Amino acid sequence: MLTHLTIALDMMGGDYGPRSSIPAAVNAVNKHPNLTLLLCGNEVVISDGLSKLDSLNHPRLIIKHCPEVVTNSCEPALALRNKKASSMRIALDLVKEGQAQACVSSGNTGALFFMAHYVLKMLPGIKRPALISSVPTEKKQPVYLLDLGANVHCDAETLFQFGIMGSIVAGQALSIERPKVCLLNIGSEDIKGHEGIKQAAKLMKSTEHINYQGYCEGSDMFSGKADVIVCEGFVGNVALKTCEGIAKLIMHKFTKALKKHVLYRILALALRPVIKKLYKRVNPDQYNGASLVGLRGIVVKSHGNASNKAFLAAIEEAAREVERRIPEKIQATFAQIAAKSEHPPSSFGK
Repeated sequence: MLTHLTIALDMMGGDYGPRSSIPAAVNAVNKHPNLTLLLCGNEVVISDGLSKLDSLNHPRLIIKHCPEVVTNSCEPALALRNKKASSMRIALDLVKEGQAQACVSSGNTGALFFMAHYVLKMLPGIKRPALISSVPTEKKQPVYLLDLGANVHCDAETLFQFGIMGSIVAGQALSIERPKVCLLNIGSEDIKGHEGIKQAAKLMKSTEHINYQGYCEGSDMFSGKADVIVCEGFVGNVALKTCEGIAKLIMHKFTKALKKHVLYRILALALRPVIKKLYKRVNPDQYNGASLVGLRGIVVKSHGNASNKAFLAAIEEAAREVERRIPEKIQATFAQIAAKSEHPPSSFGK
């Protein structure tokens, strides 16, 4: 474990902004004594929020004043050109300059993608970055899903590269030497899917760097069949948000049913430890924090509607990424592939 971590936070992004990011930052530094946070945003607002939590003078909470904010409605290209003094941009600049080892934001996903790509640049040989996060399965360990919305459409080469990056992330997180990788498709048969999916499958079968297991359907996502599931960003984003919605629906229906009858409430008290354990297992907040992999720096995207607990989870995910040195490991693997000429060099880095 690293003796000291410094992470830059976009304090103004997302639906709740400082209302969730300030309590999360305070909880993070109190929980992790080796963590320093650079709080990027409106100095007056942040100072006021820290004062209310008796943390204004905390030595490991450092405010970086930013006069601008990237709103959820801001067009990504306009944000890149016109929001150079925004909390999102300054947080990324701090990573580029080496003042921070990672950045966390719950702001506009498209703007974060554009800015991160422009400020931090891609690792050598990688075409597009991807958003990756874990979701629970029937087994003890989660499955890693990418892309979650950074790229609406992906060609075969991009999906192939996602498979490699996903394998590295899952391997480090789960301590697995050869994580099982599947392509999300409309069926498990080889004839299913569009041509891009079929070509991606051929590429994954051809490399020793991916332990390819074939196609998986949506119903297989939680089975534990795969450690990594690769898909286009549009599909991944819809799948992830559908999963989160279903989890919330089940807990809502369950809680509502328990309130209907006194006997049910008595039963709920008896089963409270089991219910709490189940809720903790499926609660989306603990899985908050999708990493934008493929860049020359670590960027973690928090949900726009993240609570302070969810934003804390994103901060902790960024810390784990730093400790695992994910960008360095991705770069080393792609350099090894290029050196072996295992894949046509002309197709890398376009």
